[in-house]
Amino acid sequence: VILMVILFLLLLFWENELDEEVMAATLDQLHVDYPQSDVPVRYCNHMIIQRLIKEANSTCKKEHVFVHERPRNINSVCNSLRKVACQNHSTLLCFQSETKFKMTVCKLIEGTRYPACSYHISPPEGFIVVTCDDMGPVNIQRYDE
Repeated sequence: VILMVILFLLLLFWENELDEEVMAATLDQLHVDYPQSDVPVRYCNHMIIQRLIKEANSTCKKEHVFVHERPRNINSVCNSLRKVACQNHSTLLCFQSETKFKMTVCKLIEGTRYPACSYHISPPEGFIVVTCDDMGPVNIQRYDE
């Protein structure tokens, strides 16, 4: 009986640890490209297709940010003294990076439709604004030039 209890607790711990890894990997998978991938042409189109990034209703995402910084630098944003209001009148507090990060902002070219989304690129550097939980950044809310 004791062996079964120990086995149950181990499985429970293992399951929770896997969930945390999946949650932590989501921000990295969607927004972090460090070091920046060597894609000579149509970077945004390549990255968005490769990472299967789209809106919930399977349409092209209007804007997407790839951050080209070390994950530890992105994680440190949650310790920033620059607390700002989040979008959509959320009651959550967001945190703005204290320094500009290298990034690629992909903006949808009007008239293109999924899966043939087409993007143009804008500013190479900017401040990121993130929501955080106890584990670190959860979502990039926006960027400020």
